Amino acid sequence: MPELKTVGLFMVTALAEIIGCYLPYLWLREGKSIWLLLPAALSLIVFAWLLTLHPSAAGRVYAAYGGVYIFTAILWLWAVDGIRPTAWDLVGSGVALVGMAIIMFAPRGVS
Repeated sequence: MPELKTVGLFMVTALAEIIGCYLPYLWLREGKSIWLLLPAALSLIVFAWLLTLHPSAAGRVYAAYGGVYIFTAILWLWAVDGIRPTAWDLVGSGVALVGMAIIMFAPRGVS
């Protein structure tokens, strides 16, 4: 099922981006070790590489990825930050996922 593979790859990509941004946050806002910047940089490199694995045009991938990123960030809010998402968080991330599905999986004519 290529759709599940695409969504799964987007989720792994989103985790790499969130980790790459969260670790510097811990250093800057929480006073954690500056050494967190090394795995953060590696995570952002992996994030950029993962985006190249999609066969679709880059602009389409970036646009659709945003929907999965929103959903994954809401999961992060719950799992890592310990804040339960509101109904509006869930509705908004659901709308973002519908947008991603339309962008990535809509039938395309030959142009």
